[in-house]
Amino acid sequence: MSLNRRHFLLSAAAGAALPLAAPAVVRAQEAKEFRLGIITPVGHPWNVAAEKVGAMLKEETKGRLSIAVFPSGQLGNEAAMLQQMQTGALDMGWIMTAELGSRVPAIAAINAPWVVDSTAKAGKLVGTAPATSLLEVLPKETGTVGLGWGITTMRVVFSAKPISGIKDLNGMKLRINTTPAYRDFYQLLGAAPTPIPTPQVFDAMSNGQVDGLEADLDFSWNQRFDKVSKTMLKMDAIFMPVVALVSGRVWQTLSPGDKALVTRFTRIALDAQVQETVVNEPVLLEKFKAAIPIKVAEVADREKIIAEYDKIWLPKAPILAELRKVGATL
Repeated sequence: MSLNRRHFLLSAAAGAALPLAAPAVVRAQEAKEFRLGIITPVGHPWNVAAEKVGAMLKEETKGRLSIAVFPSGQLGNEAAMLQQMQTGALDMGWIMTAELGSRVPAIAAINAPWVVDSTAKAGKLVGTAPATSLLEVLPKETGTVGLGWGITTMRVVFSAKPISGIKDLNGMKLRINTTPAYRDFYQLLGAAPTPIPTPQVFDAMSNGQVDGLEADLDFSWNQRFDKVSKTMLKMDAIFMPVVALVSGRVWQTLSPGDKALVTRFTRIALDAQVQETVVNEPVLLEKFKAAIPIKVAEVADREKIIAEYDKIWLPKAPILAELRKVGATL
């Protein structure tokens, strides 16, 4: 059969369509190594959990999906990493509520003092409906998708001089995390909150730039803050969660199946991290006890401090009331 002009054009159009369709199929099967930024150092429980997510993804997808973890702020500080995720330049970031809470007051509510008073309760709190609901505001407010919570132990205070209790924080120049939630708490205790970049904290304690610092047990043991301190004060007041985030722009490019895999493995790894942190806390406390005196903060006017704190934060983060109510039941 001879081809007339119409047959020729139809045949050419059909042939041209094939190369256009084929790359879509290929793209769906392309290998993807997600880049994940995190501020904590190698060996920190959060880093270990992030690496577990990558390992599970790689095994499940036979290498098609994997994660390269960049620790210790290699990709910038948390503000920079969050900005990179907003543009899609960074795939994932595990970002502390200190950074998120400075942008989204509702998130900061989980950093309020005495929402819970133990690491075990902190582990339960992040699994409750109010804590989960906090993640729902992230796409709109930050351009990221929150997949789940990780925790630290309750934070402790290290002092460069011997102290006996919480009253001794009055007048102390205390290095804190920069979140406003912590600043307001320590100011109510009479301390002078002093933000110092994490890599400089050990030296700041050594040279007297600050009188003390506050941090979680895992990070503190990693950095050996006991070597520049005379006392560790067990506060049992605040903790610092982390949220596993995915860039909203990157999330939109993933298939429903890949989204489900990333979500499932992230939550599995974070659930394990939470439980391991709870179990490991007594071990860390024993290590510190062998190196430095540990005092427990007795707070006679705890309810007064909470009331003063909530005057500041309830107008900004009404969900704090719900978090306190749930925390009291744990």
